[in-house]
Amino acid sequence: MRFTELDEITRLARIAGARAEILATVEGLPIHVFRFGSRDRSVPALLVVGGVHGIERIGTDVATAYITTLLARLAWDRLLAHSLERCRILIVPLLNPVGMSRSQRANGNGVDLMRNAPSDDIAATPLLGGQRFSPRLPWYAGDGWELESRTLVELVERELFEARCAIAVDLHSGFGMVDRLWYPYARTREPIADLDAIEALARLLDRTLPNHVYRVEQTAQAYTIRGDLWDYLYDRRRAGLLVPLTLEMGSWAWVRKNPWQGLTTAGRFNPLAPHRHRRILRRHLPLLDFLFHAAASHDAWLTAV
Repeated sequence: MRFTELDEITRLARIAGARAEILATVEGLPIHVFRFGSRDRSVPALLVVGGVHGIERIGTDVATAYITTLLARLAWDRLLAHSLERCRILIVPLLNPVGMSRSQRANGNGVDLMRNAPSDDIAATPLLGGQRFSPRLPWYAGDGWELESRTLVELVERELFEARCAIAVDLHSGFGMVDRLWYPYARTREPIADLDAIEALARLLDRTLPNHVYRVEQTAQAYTIRGDLWDYLYDRRRAGLLVPLTLEMGSWAWVRKNPWQGLTTAGRFNPLAPHRHRRILRRHLPLLDFLFHAAASHDAWLTAV
C-alpha cells in the first residue's frame, strides 16, 4: 500500500543512501530512520520523530522537509558537515505508517502509540489520558508493547542513552490555537528532575529566536496521560541529559481561518490550503535547527544550571 507521505520518504531514502535504514516493517509498510553525522553514540544528538498518530500528517511533512534540507545542505554546506563530525541527527519521519495509510490516529491494532508504555494506575484525564477498555474507543493504550512504540523505545535506548546531551522533538498537531513545546511529565504535574535545564533551554530559545511562536510548558498542564512514551524514556535514562519535547502544532488556528475544514477529520489536524501547508513546513525548520545547535553546544548554556 502506497501513499504520498511514504512515497516521499522512500524517495528521500534513495537519495540518502547509507544514511537511511528501515528499522521495522508493519503490515508490509516500513519505518525508516535517517542518520546524519557521527556514529559515536556518546556525542550530542537530536532526534526528530513524526507520524506517531497517523492522522497528523503534518508532523511527517515537517520531518521530511527537514530531511530534504539536510540532504541539500550537506551537498555544499561545509560548516554543517564539520558540525556533524562532532554530533548527530536522527529522524524517524513516520512511526505509524499503517495508521497514516488508513487515515486514522491509532495503529493497525487500534492502539494509540503515545499511550502504549507501561504505566501505573494513575488518575489520568478520563479517556483522553489513555484507556484499556477497547480499541474501538479512542486513545486505547493497548495491552503490552506495540511493534511501532517498541521500535521507537529501542532506538532511543540504543542511540540516545549514551549521549552527553540528547534532545528529542516529537511532531504532533491538533491542540489549541498556539504552537506548544511540551516537556515531561505527562502523567503528573510534579516537576521533573531536569526542570532547571529545560527552563535554561527555554530562556535560550527566547534569546536566540525572540520572535518565536512557541509556548513552552509541561504536558500535564494541558491534560494528564497514562503510559506516555516520553515519560517512560525520560525515567529510564540514567546518565547525561535527555530532553524530550513534543511540538504540538495548534491546528485550531487553521480551522479558525478555514472553518469548513473542521468538518473533516484530516482538516482538524492538518493545514489543507496549499499556501498554509507550505508556511508550516517553513515555520518550524528554524526550531529544529536551533535544537540541533543547542544539543551540540550544551556546555555553553548548561554551565549556569
